[in-house]
Amino acid sequence: MSVSAKIGVIGGSGLYKIDELKNKKEISIKTPFGKTSDKIIWGEISGTPVCFVPRHGRNHNILPSEIPHQANMWALKSIGVKTIISVSAVGSLKEELAPSHFVFPDQFVDETKLRKATFFGDGVVAHVPMAHPFCMSYSKFMYNEAKKIGIKSHLGGTYICMEGPEFSTKAESEYHRKMGYSIIGMTVATEAKLAREAGLHYVPVSLVTDYDCWKEGEEVDQGKVLDTLHKNIENIRRLLVRIIPIMDSVKCDCGYDRIISGSILTAKGHIPQSLMRKLKLIIG
Repeated sequence: MSVSAKIGVIGGSGLYKIDELKNKKEISIKTPFGKTSDKIIWGEISGTPVCFVPRHGRNHNILPSEIPHQANMWALKSIGVKTIISVSAVGSLKEELAPSHFVFPDQFVDETKLRKATFFGDGVVAHVPMAHPFCMSYSKFMYNEAKKIGIKSHLGGTYICMEGPEFSTKAESEYHRKMGYSIIGMTVATEAKLAREAGLHYVPVSLVTDYDCWKEGEEVDQGKVLDTLHKNIENIRRLLVRIIPIMDSVKCDCGYDRIISGSILTAKGHIPQSLMRKLKLIIG
């Protein structure tokens, strides 16, 4: 089955499908990095092709540490995706970032411990620049469009990526607040690093569900989180339907689509041919 799309959406907790997709096809893509989180769902929104994958699986049966990020990114790139919209639920570390608000962060700090956040290793070394981890031209565009349809949104801030699956202790939450971080989640840092290596524009939108556990009387409660999550999912679907058909209007000159060519330190003559074949899609 031959399909393509320039836009890919990775859905987080609660976003397991996009009902607004028309002419849907489910695609199984074999990757050198194993199976994707679920079948890739290809479809159209107002005639614009888009691919969707639920990062935890459509039945939410994959832990944050178990997500096959490499396979997901490789599969999306293999069918022509250039821009990744990454949707994830987060906890807020600031009073003004209230539950049900959207945050479009501009930085992250990675505290994960159990993941391989690179396509490289096993005989080839690459170091990609990560000073500016997200494509802010797209983030600003999505932020402005979210405000137009009445979604309370914030531009900028630091996403702290924890390992999980447990939520924070109170001491951890207070530590993250003192460090000045804005929101906390379990997935964005790993995805952003792999997206950079794959030469993809990466655009995270963080949906606030709770105040982590730092705010008295507002500690994480699964019932409250689910209620807010449902409202957030309704809003992100409204935003996706609005912005996907007009994403081509965004002009981004970040140059990240070409960055890997200057980031590989291992001479090609010293890279095993089997590894070159595995990485061909990534390094060109």
